[in-house]
Formats: sequence, C-alpha cells, structure tokens
Amino acid sequence: MNQSLNNPITEDDIANYLSITPDFFQRHAELLAAVQFTSPHSHRAVSLQERQAEMLREKIKVLEQRIMEMIRNGNDNVLLSDKILRWARSLLLASDLRALPAAIAEEIQQQFAVPQVGLRLWGVAPAFADLAAAQGVSDDAKVFASSLMEPFCGLNTGFEAVGWLADPAAVTSLALIPLRSSPPSATAPAFGMLVLASPDAQRFHSGMGTDFLARMGELASAALSRLR
Repeated sequence: MNQSLNNPITEDDIANYLSITPDFFQRHAELLAAVQFTSPHSHRAVSLQERQAEMLREKIKVLEQRIMEMIRNGNDNVLLSDKILRWARSLLLASDLRALPAAIAEEIQQQFAVPQVGLRLWGVAPAFADLAAAQGVSDDAKVFASSLMEPFCGLNTGFEAVGWLADPAAVTSLALIPLRSSPPSATAPAFGMLVLASPDAQRFHSGMGTDFLARMGELASAALSRLR
C-alpha cells in the first residue's frame, strides 16, 4: 500500500518544510509571482507582495495608535503632576490650621474635579477637638481606616464614610484614603480618612491604580499631622 496515502502531507508538513528550506523560493521564484490571496479589505485577489504590504500597513497603524496613546497618557500625567504640585503648594502655604481640613477638601474638589470630598480626623489636639472634621466618627470606622494599607476604590456599598459627605444619596463610587503619620508599612494606626466620591460608577472602580491616591494621602497626612 502506498505510504503517502496512509500519511498524507499536511499543511504543518508544508510549513515546516518551507521554514527549514529558506532557499526554496530562490529556486522557485516564479511561485511568488503566482501566489494570490484574498484581501480582507477589498475582498479581491492580490499578490503575495500586495498582501505583505497590507499587513505591514496594518502593523504600522497599530504602532501609530499605541504611540498616540502613550503621548496622550504622557500629557495627562504632566497635567496631573502640575495639579498635585499646585495642591502641595497650597498645603505648604496654609497658616490657619483650624481651616486646613476644609481647605484640603475644597482644593481636592477644585483641582481634581471630584464631585464630593469628605474628611474626618481623630486623636487631634484639644485646640482642634471642636472642628467639624473631628466629629462623628465611630470606632468601627477608625478600625476600618487603620486596616487599609492602600486606598480603597469601588462601589458605594453603605460605608459609614459616605455619611460625611454633603449628598450621600448621590454617591455611586468612592475612594477611601487612610491618613497616617508614617507609611503603611510601619503599620501605624490611621488618624483620619479622606473620602472622594462620584455619581459615576467608573470614576473610582476596583481595578484602577491607587498610586496617585496614595501620594495624595501622604501629602494630606503630612499637612494634617500639625493638628495632632
């Protein structure tokens, strides 16, 4: 029995042969001109060279899109850096410590276009114990803040901190940022918490990066530590 009938040549066999025989098309150059493909764009028959040119243009287009996305992200990062620098400057210039918590919330709201911002502190010095930001925090909220090793982002599922905002019913997503006098790695208890809230479910989603929010928390913590 003919062995070739029992083991017919497959496409993989042909592909493997061509890959290990790079000079095949040098010996059969006429095949390159005869090979034709159906273009996915025009749905007409095109030569191998034309199809290769189309594929190359497609790759270039994808690379151009990636470059444009990188440029946009770079521009966004520059704008974001400018905003946080302006905010840090306002923190350094603040001299009225009693007005500092409200000023921080207002600056975040304006600089970063956050619809609602709330802030609560505990363990402050007696001179600041009567501030609105030092009122109405349960022990559970304090324990929860201390348990956060990084900012929390996600949907509003009934967090106590939402009640610190002017319009709790309008909150769909939020970011909860613990305030500490030392980095989270030192396991220091939190002395406060920032709440950033939005009616947009995607503004503070669970998959977003939190590095920028963590830097905001560090700056706010440094400024507000003067109230302790």
